[in-house]
Order: sequence, then structure tokens, then C-alpha cells
Amino acid sequence: MTGLTVTPRGDDFSRVHATLQRYVDADILAGVSSAVLIGQDLVDLHCTGWADKENQIPMRADHIFRVYSNSKLITTCAVLLLWEEGRFDLDEPVDRFIPQLANRQVLKPGATELDDVEPAKAPITIRHLLTHQSGLSYGLLDPGTLIYKAYSARKILSPNTTSAQKMDALAELPLLFHPGEGWEYSIAIDVLSHLIEVISGQPYDAFIQSRILGPLGMVDTGLVIPEEQQHRLAAFYMGADLANPMKPGLTRNDNAPYPQANLKPFAWLSGGGGLVSTLPDTLALLRSLMPGGTALLKPDTIAMMMRNQLPDQRWIKFPRFGELIGKGFGMGGAVTLMPSPFDPAESTDEFQWGGLGGTHWWISPRHNMAGLLMTQRHMAFWHPFSFEFKQAVYQAVLGR
Repeated sequence: MTGLTVTPRGDDFSRVHATLQRYVDADILAGVSSAVLIGQDLVDLHCTGWADKENQIPMRADHIFRVYSNSKLITTCAVLLLWEEGRFDLDEPVDRFIPQLANRQVLKPGATELDDVEPAKAPITIRHLLTHQSGLSYGLLDPGTLIYKAYSARKILSPNTTSAQKMDALAELPLLFHPGEGWEYSIAIDVLSHLIEVISGQPYDAFIQSRILGPLGMVDTGLVIPEEQQHRLAAFYMGADLANPMKPGLTRNDNAPYPQANLKPFAWLSGGGGLVSTLPDTLALLRSLMPGGTALLKPDTIAMMMRNQLPDQRWIKFPRFGELIGKGFGMGGAVTLMPSPFDPAESTDEFQWGGLGGTHWWISPRHNMAGLLMTQRHMAFWHPFSFEFKQAVYQAVLGR
């Protein structure tokens, strides 16, 4: 493993370590690894608990994790590499490349049938897709809704259909809102995976290997884990109660997100949630987005990624939680415009995201600092442990 030499600065990370240990001891996390960057320097690295609790395999820095939506940062970087080459304009309609997404229909407010629609006022642009303002949905987080049922019926998230086939299925479905007039976490980044294939002429996985993973030395990141490395995949666990993330108790699930996921090839090359990675690989990616690193993108492009792209007073939102006041969205992650009570007071302008399986990263441009968490617990995006970790890191580094 490269890039894991710790350069101590005298900061006291004991509270950081104790916080994560408490979650392991409480049987809320099986095991977790963490890292903190100040600039390009790794100033803290910590592993605790189990990568495989049943077989008593301790968590190590080289374990492989299903990173789910942290895949989106890599895909976003890939799209922006093509944009820097002048292959498209961010504000041009995506149907220039993906004709299935032309002539969209939009569900009317209060619609109870899929055909209760009106023509879209504007086309979906590439910027809309990068920032989840396209009107597309996910068919994942809002069970019981009209659009969830429609996405499920057409198997939009099936691993057994290609990205091109998914575009055909999406062509038949209405949008939730007019492009550019709302925010909805969605399959938009998987649409961009297909865009990468159309523009580059390469499969998604081949493109990111040649343009991102290879150049950054991310040797353990990809869609399929080689058979000889599959023993390094951390076990995946379900919490005791989805409605109460702090309830102790873990149940192992070897079929998450579906049987044989990441262990053999599937038709869907998902850039929205299909990748696996490791702590060293993800650190390499974060370093490439911080000053002094092996940058793949131009500084102005990186600054744009980390800048809020949403209109004033439009915040990100999730079913059951509503708007998250103070959280905007850049390209590849959220942007903290006003820290919430859960955020460190000094975290304004922070760029961050996480995965459904509990992997989290954040970059603070103001403080030239980044943090990383790797664990495997279902529905652990922005789980309490991630907020406590961040608070403790800010306290250790900034003293406040």
C-alpha cells in the first residue's frame, strides 16, 4: 500500500479514535477505518473492530469496501475530464448524445397516474445531471410512491441490464419536476456513465481505468474484485432497526446489494453506485482534488466541483427528512453553506458525500483538510458516527 505514511503534527486524535471505538463496542459498527489529511500529509490513520466479525478478521487499511454512492465522485471526475477536452458544454441538452432522453414529460403536481403529465419546459442538460436537478428519480429511497413503483416495474436498478437498455426504459418514464426546477437524488450519475461511453467510445470501466484509476495508482478500485483478492472484501452488515440507527445489533448480509455483487461481472457498469475501493485508493482520489496533489483536473474545474451549483434557497432533500437547510450541492458531493447543529461550526464550504454502505469523505477547502471513513453497514449514509467523527477531527486539528 502506498501513500499511508503518517506524518504526525502533534494533533491529539485520541477523541477521534475513542469515538469510533465506542460505536464498535456498542455493536453499531462491526469495524471501521479512518484517515485524516492536512494538505497532502496523512496525519492520522486508524483501524478498529472487525472486517469480518464472525471470523474474527481485524479491520485493516487494505480491506476492500463497497463504496456505493462514493462511486459518483469518480464518475463526476470522468465527465469533467471530457468536458475539459471540449467534448460538450455543461449546459447543452444531454439528448444530443442520449436521444432517449429527448422530449421529456413531467408528472403534474399531485399526479396519481403515470400518464398525468405535461411537456417539460426545457431539456435535461449535462449540468442538471451532475447536480441532480434533472427531474429523474432513483426508485430507491421513496418506497410506495408512483415513481418508485414505475422504476421498480421497469427494473431500472437491475444489474442484469446495460446502461443503454436503462436509457430505453427511462425514455418511457416521466420526470418528477421540470429540469432545473428542483433537486432529487437520482440515477442521473448512471446516465452520465452512459454518456461517458457514448462520447469516449469506451466501456465505462475501461475509461475510468485509463483516465483516473491508473494515473492515480488506485489499484483496488473497480466494478469487479479479482478472485484472488476477494478475501479482502469487508463483510456487510444490517443494523437492528432502520428507523433507529443507534440501536445496537448487527446482522451479516453477504448478498448486499444483490447476490455476487462485485464478485463477478454484470451487465450494468454502474458509475452511480457500483464501485468497490479501499482507504488508500480513496485517499489518492481525495489528494488529487487538494492543492499539491497529482491533479487530473484543472484547478478551476476542481473549484467548480466544490462550489454550490443550486439556486439560492434550494437545498438538497431526501424522502422522510425533507430539506436539509444549509446544504447545497456541487458536482460529486454536497456543499455546506450553513453548518447545521450536527456539523462543526468551522465547516462552511466543506465538500462531502457518502455511500449507503457507510463510506464517507469530506474536503474542507478553507482548512486544506480532508477526512475519510470506511465501514460496511446498510443505510449508514450520514449516520451519527460520521458526524461525531467529523466533529472530533475538527476539534483535534483546529482546537474548536
